[in-house]
Amino acid sequence: MTNIDKIAQKSFEDIKITDETWFEFWSARDLMKTLWYAKWQTFAWVIEKAKDSCKNSSHLIKDNFLSQDEFLPEAVKTSEKWWRPRENYFLTRYACYLIAQNWDSRKTEIAQAQTYFASQTRKQEIHEQIVEENKRLEAREKLKISERKIEETVYTRWIPIEFATFKNKKIEALYNLSVKVLKAKRWISENRALADFDSELELKAKDFIYAMTDHNIKEKNIVWKPNLEKELVSNAKETRKTMINRWIIPEELEAQKDLKLIEKRRLGEEKKKLSK
Repeated sequence: MTNIDKIAQKSFEDIKITDETWFEFWSARDLMKTLWYAKWQTFAWVIEKAKDSCKNSSHLIKDNFLSQDEFLPEAVKTSEKWWRPRENYFLTRYACYLIAQNWDSRKTEIAQAQTYFASQTRKQEIHEQIVEENKRLEAREKLKISERKIEETVYTRWIPIEFATFKNKKIEALYNLSVKVLKAKRWISENRALADFDSELELKAKDFIYAMTDHNIKEKNIVWKPNLEKELVSNAKETRKTMINRWIIPEELEAQKDLKLIEKRRLGEEKKKLSK
């Protein structure tokens, strides 16, 4: 990174605003000055072009271009110290990137902005990917624990049950499809566990089904295969009903990246770090 690039990066960092959740924003008025725009009217036109790009990229404009009234809480808006009667936006990193992309990159300040916000956007994407992967990995481990726990509970009911068959009853009730059909629908090999391709939501839903079933088996002292399966299926159907009421159709959710591959990739990354 050249000295000029370092100075430009510092300029963009200096005007960055971080809220109480550590989410980052940039004031359009501050960004305008950093990019050496003289008139708000000119910069506002660039913002409108960036909004169009945002919409065409299937991102929500209101989530990336916050008006001053939406961004500032009432207590701050009424404070003379902070109140700005002029039109302004508070922009996400992605919005800033689009603004830079919608103007002439031959201008040094614009080219620096494009480089800065592109690299920062990529860093954020990687960070969000890691966070989501962590959530899925953690939920998968919790589901494994719940499976072992309920398997032990079921086997103490004094009846022989093939636990894989017992688990499949839950899948069929939750997705309203057979395991075989669901795997084919999601292009998952028959010898692989569906849970390795589940979203965090699905993993937690399955965990919740097991938790309810395990609780009720013990509380109601449920025994015999038909009764145990009936309890499991009932809880799975109720969970499905709740998801559908929130406009989430379990069988329409897409398969996520294989957790086994994620674990393998991370193991390789750890080995590389240790070898340095």
